[in-house]
Amino acid sequence: MANPSILILAGDGIGPEVMEEVKKIIRWLDARRGIAFDLGEDLVGGCSYDAHGTPLTDAAMARAQEADAVLLGAVGGPKYDALDFSVKPERGLLRLRKEMDLFANLRPAQCFDALADFSSLKRDVVAGLDIMIVRELTSGVYFGEPRGIFTEGNERVGINTQRYTEGEIARVARSAFDLARKRGNRVCSMEKANVMESGVLWRQVVQEVHDREYPDVELSHMYADAGAMQLTRWPKQFDVIVTDNLFGDLLSDLAAMLTGSLGMLPSASLGAPMANGRPKALYEPVHGSAPDIAGQGKANPIACILSFAMALRYSFDLGDEASRIERAVEKVLADGLRTADLMGPEGGTPVSTGAMGDAIIAAMDASL
Repeated sequence: MANPSILILAGDGIGPEVMEEVKKIIRWLDARRGIAFDLGEDLVGGCSYDAHGTPLTDAAMARAQEADAVLLGAVGGPKYDALDFSVKPERGLLRLRKEMDLFANLRPAQCFDALADFSSLKRDVVAGLDIMIVRELTSGVYFGEPRGIFTEGNERVGINTQRYTEGEIARVARSAFDLARKRGNRVCSMEKANVMESGVLWRQVVQEVHDREYPDVELSHMYADAGAMQLTRWPKQFDVIVTDNLFGDLLSDLAAMLTGSLGMLPSASLGAPMANGRPKALYEPVHGSAPDIAGQGKANPIACILSFAMALRYSFDLGDEASRIERAVEKVLADGLRTADLMGPEGGTPVSTGAMGDAIIAAMDASL
């Protein structure tokens, strides 16, 4: 039987550095656990534009479609700010999401105890936090038509269209309910049904899917602005939050800072099952390309490493190995190891990107 395949798209800025630490773990799994993957690599984002004049080539897109999972580092940087919108580095990522039909974006927000004081909120509010935001990723206002900047009379008008079909809402709702069954069995759906017809439909369809297919899961509804307030008031009231593309973008970034650092947060983007039963999937850290620290060994690789752990869990049914990685991360943080983004007033042992990866592997060794 062929090994499962992974396409690595390290991207720009710190992307290649943090991805190198993931490769160390992939090699460790092969050597110490007998778990092998067939790895491929290609370009995405600014580096692809530099090489090919496009943020994602058709060949790279085809390889992503064929892979069992795609691991992405980061894209973009000030170097590319003046490019036409159609060839900006981020368009490569958007193309991957759209053409792979990755409709469910999973954004966990977990606060490790060793980092509870890094949050801007009080320790008792965030310590032990473990929530999951499920964001619809391929429709809504970011993709709706008509869109653009037009001239009406003597002034310009910017138009974006919020559009959802019943089927698009139902499938992301099912993803949220399925996840909840494996967690705390609670889903909160967030929209703006008080002022948006798309929000009214969203609430109706989520409720219908629940009543018809998931009556065992506790479901609540909340307006998205109230949800933002509640996330900063008492985030531990939530288990799984499901919401649309725009609100999910905003709420997941808000939830990210509850944990203290964007350098800690992974994500998964999942689509429909392929012929082998695995979902189409792309895994990436939440943080950006951070070109100001690229090549200096300052980047935190943990978000990228935890994104790979999500791949093990959701694409390859290797939940035990995913948990081994997560426990190793928790151990090194409890031991006081800190990359630059995690250095706070209480101190800690400063380590480089590579040293953090090595420490996590050492902790995995100790777990055997």
